[in-house]
Formats: sequence, C-alpha cells, structure tokens
Amino acid sequence: MKIFIQNLPKAELHLHIEGTFEAELLFKIAQRNQIKLPYNSVEELAEAYHFNCLQDFLDIYYQGAGVLLYEQDFYDLTYSYLTKCAEQNVRHTEIMFDPQTHADRGVSFETIINGISRATADAEKNFGITSFLIMSYLRHLSEEEAFKTLAQSIPFKHQIKAVGLDSSEKGNPPSKFQNVFKASVLEGYIPLAHAGEEGNADYVWEAIDLLGIKRIDHGNNSLQDEKLVTEIIKRDLALTVCPLSNLALKVVDNLKDHPLKKMMNLGLKVTINSDDPAYFGGQVNKNYEAIQVALNLTKEDLYQLAKNSFEYSLLDDLTKQKNIQELDKYYQLNS
Repeated sequence: MKIFIQNLPKAELHLHIEGTFEAELLFKIAQRNQIKLPYNSVEELAEAYHFNCLQDFLDIYYQGAGVLLYEQDFYDLTYSYLTKCAEQNVRHTEIMFDPQTHADRGVSFETIINGISRATADAEKNFGITSFLIMSYLRHLSEEEAFKTLAQSIPFKHQIKAVGLDSSEKGNPPSKFQNVFKASVLEGYIPLAHAGEEGNADYVWEAIDLLGIKRIDHGNNSLQDEKLVTEIIKRDLALTVCPLSNLALKVVDNLKDHPLKKMMNLGLKVTINSDDPAYFGGQVNKNYEAIQVALNLTKEDLYQLAKNSFEYSLLDDLTKQKNIQELDKYYQLNS
C-alpha cells in the first residue's frame, strides 16, 4: 500500500504555504534575516511544533511566518514544498497564502506573491508540477481588513486563481465576509472557504449559501446535518479533508474515528490533503498512508480519492482529463 500511495499520481488542494515551514528552513531564514528566535537550536524549535489545539498551533505558525521578510524567503519556502511534491508524485497543487499575516510587519503584497510565483514557475519547469494560488482572508480580522487585501491583490490578479477563508473559525462565521467575497468574485476570483472544522454545520451552510463557495475546506461537521449532506452532493461540492491535521488539532481523537470513509459511503466527494504539513506530522503521502491504515482503505478507495483531487481541482477540463488518464493507467497496472 505504501508503494502504491507513493507512486499514485495526485493533486493537493488544501495547503497553506506558511504551514510547510520545516524547522530547519525556518531556523536558516531567521539567521539569514538576523531574527532572534526564542529557541537555541533546530531541535528545540522542532519540539515547539507539538501542540494541543488550534490556537496553540496558530501561535507557533504566526511566529514562524514572522521570519519571512524578503522575496527570496517566500521563494525558498515555496520551492522547498514543491520539491517534496515532486518526490510524492503530486502533479498539481493549489497553494493558499495569507498576505495579512505578513502585512503587519511591512512585507508588501508584491514581495509575497513574486517570491511564491517565481518558485511555482521554476517547479513547473523543473518538475512538471502545475500550481494555482489561493489568497486567503484571515477570519479573526475584520471584513474591512480583508477588503484592503483584496485591493492590494488587484495588480497581481493574473497570478491568483481563488480566494479562501482561514484562521480561527469559532466566532468568525462566513457571513462576516459576505461582502468581500461578493467583491472578490466580481474581480474574477473563485470563492473557497474553510468551514466545519471547528465550526458546526451552520458554518458550512453559510459558506455555500452566502459566500457561494465552489469547494469546502475541511467540512467534517457537515455530517451533523443530513439535509446539508444532501445539499453538498446536489451542488457537487468536494471536501478537502486533512486527516493528520484533524488528529493534531483534536478534531478527532483517533484516526480510526475519522469520518472520511463515512463521507465517501454517503456519496460525498472527498480529497486528502496535508493542510500544514510541517506542523501536523506529514506531507500528503503521509496523510494517505495514515488514513489508509486507520480505516483499512482499499486501493480502489485510494484511486477514487486521487481521482477526486484532479476532478475537483481548479484546472481546466482538458488538463484534468490528462491527469486522470495517467492515474487510470497507473491504477489498471497496479490494482
């Protein structure tokens, strides 16, 4: 199964670039930028990556993001992630980035997007991996702040495919961002949002009804509401599920209790993703491996999950079909 997963062509649709920051690279960039970390070694920093809840994780996440100052920093971070994608047979990735995380430190939108875009262009040239960028609004900040980010993005909108909504979910419902999402869609961005990770099914309803999202990031708590499940299937919306993230943040206490297989059995379109792999214990293949063992998934299940990752990506139909043909061929030879 491990070898099957390793060589399985796949896409990753739920990934925060700031969450791919491995301790070693973080330490190196901090030193390069002469930023003093409260850790004396890479090992000490890596130890701090263990946490118990979403807020503890966000604290270390924002501390790590704080060392990113220059275009080269964003390039190095992104290229490091894409190199790992190449090693895992990830053919396409949709990368979320958080401009607001860096704006307070005076890092310009241009610095962020140019560093990330340069890395994605080099990875496509060197590894054949395609990438899209998703600009995420931080939901613990105001809608007014999100509007500022939207305005900053306009000169670079040819480099951005979609908008997302992330950070602390509870107390920050999708309805809070209804106007900025409407404005973002008018600018040509595809709407996506985190919903139903910590928030209940009502948050998912709001995301699909008020924000008009085309894909649900996480969506675990959709299962609280049978009508919602029916509606998601009717609208043909995929869920970008992140098993090791759910375990790390105590969304589930044990992967054996993860609802992924139940979601599939109900007819929901599920994909497997790593979310913030540096902090949550593994890249996308580790997520496939862990959930396969926990839920005793078959090769057919894994094939379906990989197929969904291409089918529900933001790629054009022709490119989707090319990737799915490669996947079909692989599955026929190895099933």
